Amino acid sequence: MPLTVTPRRPTPAFGFRCDAGGVIGVGHLVRCVALAEELVARGARVTFLGDLTALPWVRRQLDDRNLPVLPAPQSPQALADLVVDLGLSAVVLDGYHLDPGCGAAIRARGTAVLALVDGSFGAEQEADLYLDQNLGAQRLPGIAAQAQMLAGLEYVLLRDVVRDRRPLVMPSGVASGSSSIPSASTSSVSEPSVLAVFGGTDPYDAAVTVVPLLLAGGKPVMVTAVAARPEVAEALHTLPTRPGQHVQAVPPVDDLPALVRQVDLVVSASGSSVWELLCLGAPTALVCVTPNQQVGYQQVVGRGLAAPLGALRQLQDDPDARRAASEVLTRLLTDSGARRALATAGLAEVDGRGRERVADALLGLAVGRVAQ
Repeated sequence: MPLTVTPRRPTPAFGFRCDAGGVIGVGHLVRCVALAEELVARGARVTFLGDLTALPWVRRQLDDRNLPVLPAPQSPQALADLVVDLGLSAVVLDGYHLDPGCGAAIRARGTAVLALVDGSFGAEQEADLYLDQNLGAQRLPGIAAQAQMLAGLEYVLLRDVVRDRRPLVMPSGVASGSSSIPSASTSSVSEPSVLAVFGGTDPYDAAVTVVPLLLAGGKPVMVTAVAARPEVAEALHTLPTRPGQHVQAVPPVDDLPALVRQVDLVVSASGSSVWELLCLGAPTALVCVTPNQQVGYQQVVGRGLAAPLGALRQLQDDPDARRAASEVLTRLLTDSGARRALATAGLAEVDGRGRERVADALLGLAVGRVAQ
């Protein structure tokens, strides 16, 4: 009897077009890495395309996961040529600065496209699948009827280092403020501990503006601030402090979730890292650093998932805004119940499985394109 040989299915291959560093920050890279981890775990081949070598922290995110990176041409047609040469099944586009013709050029060559958007930011790309992982996100009115849209926190892309440290979800019926959520702090000192982090590059020096607001109330506090540059670290080290107040600056770390789980409060920009903090059950106070963060900021603080500190520009220019933000921070430093309520609310919103749902949709899309 002749043997029947089943043809081996080709390994799906995906490209991630994103950049990181400087004003762009690292948020686009971080969420792309999360999805890449999921695809690799399912046997796919992944290649990053972009400017991703300037910052050592960024390079480590790729090297430590054995994720190859190639320079990306700026021209949509040249990018499409590269996609074909690499034999990619689908391409993920993540960046508001990308030429809006990239998606159309890639799709015209027969390759599927996933475009990551934040509201209208990035939505000008033509794609087969759109993802807006923000709270309250909805289908964009301008996208083609045949395109798929994944919208909301159920599709949040989170890395292994976040998912592995997510606390157990609270059982139903446990009231907000219950001590069933273990305290994040492992410190033996009496001062509440705070982590201040404003992205991997903090391009607007938000730490220099916000950390003094933690100190202004005069309450004891131990602040760890992530400083992307030596001059920021120096400015933080020279801040005047009162008895019981301590400030230390640390460089960007590879395992930020580990730091998050060791503190009582996190003060952060309202970018994509917010979803990591909610998934970790971290009590959080937010600053709206850039205009594209405004919608997400309003949604999160409006739902009571984080405490509002206002817009960075106001905190820099308006004494009344600084005073109000300092009052919010002082309350959180002195009220463990308020911190616990924020932790409980955030943990309930993000289950950490969003990348699995996105990978399901993307793999289905890539297989469908191959079948055609």
